[in-house]
Amino acid sequence: MSDSEAPPAVAPEGVSGARGLPQEALEIASGYAFAGPALDLGVLLWDGRCLPDARIRIPLPVLNRHGLVAGATGTGKTKTLQLIAEQLSVQGVPVFLADIKGDVSGISAPGVSNDKVLARAQEVHQEWTPTACPAEFYALGGMGKGIPVRATVTSFGPVLLSKVLQLNQTQEQSLGLIFHYADQKGLELFDLKDLRAVVTFLTSDEGKAELKGIGGLSPATAGVILRSLSAFEAQGMSPFFGEPEFDTSELLRTAPDGRGTVSVLELPEVQDKPQLFSTFLMWMLADLFHDLPEVGDIDKPKLVFFFDEAHLLFTGASKAFLESITQTVRLIRSKGVGVFFVTQTPKDVPADVLAQLGNRVQHALRAFTPDDQKALKATVKTFPHSAYDLEEVLTGIGTGEAVVTVLSEKGAPTPVAATRLRAPQSLMGPVDPAALDRAVQASPLYGRYAQAVDRESAYERLAARDAAAAQAGRAPAKGGGRAKEEPSVVEQVVGSGIFKSLARSMGTQIGREITRSLFGTARRRR
Repeated sequence: MSDSEAPPAVAPEGVSGARGLPQEALEIASGYAFAGPALDLGVLLWDGRCLPDARIRIPLPVLNRHGLVAGATGTGKTKTLQLIAEQLSVQGVPVFLADIKGDVSGISAPGVSNDKVLARAQEVHQEWTPTACPAEFYALGGMGKGIPVRATVTSFGPVLLSKVLQLNQTQEQSLGLIFHYADQKGLELFDLKDLRAVVTFLTSDEGKAELKGIGGLSPATAGVILRSLSAFEAQGMSPFFGEPEFDTSELLRTAPDGRGTVSVLELPEVQDKPQLFSTFLMWMLADLFHDLPEVGDIDKPKLVFFFDEAHLLFTGASKAFLESITQTVRLIRSKGVGVFFVTQTPKDVPADVLAQLGNRVQHALRAFTPDDQKALKATVKTFPHSAYDLEEVLTGIGTGEAVVTVLSEKGAPTPVAATRLRAPQSLMGPVDPAALDRAVQASPLYGRYAQAVDRESAYERLAARDAAAAQAGRAPAKGGGRAKEEPSVVEQVVGSGIFKSLARSMGTQIGREITRSLFGTARRRR
């Protein structure tokens, strides 16, 4: 050994089998030597070598401190989600995954051994065994293969609906006023036709006075909202709103053997509607926030929620929307839910949200253009001080490799570690469509949500009033087209005397005002 060569360092206590590692590698590895339960991501990469005795891990209790999985297309983000989801399930933690391209359904089937998988397992000293996870499959509005997921317009709320309808700030505020009115009057907005009926009424001669004391609704703004609703329906979006409404507590289920259920939302049929599915994911998260009790710091999360294609959520978002996202992410941790945003670069996530993401798995980035170079430099600045040249590492690591930093058991950031990731043990690809259909129809949840229902709500109640008005010889309210019937129907329900009588007959459940949480979401448990 030359004088310039340092002798092999002795492994710190807790870094099993790491004797003989270079000093810098030992310092990194010691930062991941956790005493409690943890997920194995892979092993350390140092100086171009894979060091299988230096394991890179995430403590289970800090997974509700949120995280980011980022990287260019084709660098292995989906397989990383699969790897983390498998281990969470084994630890009894339920997982939610959005499957945008249709290639995550394989998590429900055992993996297939091949030379590539076995070589990776040998490199990282992984005992690879084909293993399937207990899984449920869902589809927005029943579009695609999965148990239908629907929301009522009432519970979806005005902020999220404004995002879907692409309304501006003024129109969003007016929509909030409409929801406030419907809430006060106990009008259930189950589907889009209910909302259209109330909007039309509030711009009719009879309805204008209802909002005068709280700002009113201009005909121009109402017209924009109605046109946006019509365009939305014309694109085939109506099935997403209605009943039976999905109960997000289903995502917290575990299998009979104690493993966490992996809930997979199948999105290939709606991947061309990014505003819709990204906002629906936010509704599910906001609904969980609305309903779950405070639990503080717990031994393991109640749920880990992976938010794929996260940049779509923030694109074109209003200030109110972004503030609600930030507050949800900040506070939902204390309810036992961890959120991982999945996107290409950290700059896709607003700084206030990024600051809440304590666990980071950054796959390779490309640097072909000036914009790429700028994104690369910005990404490097989001990491703690590192022994690596991160610009070089992030452009040089291969598929299935990543730069990692997580929170330790004490909540402090771990050293930055270039990591060769383990291979998922479930199927890395989609399951057979017929097998997916069988799994969906065999689910105990299928009978609960498969068939859409159209209960009596604002539109139907108002239609009954229209018939009563006709029998009494009264003219319907002024309006055009289909709205000519609907406003006069609404008047029966919301008219001062008649509405009170109706509310009494329906009981306090429908007559009381709805309370709303972040994003203006609301739910009445049935």
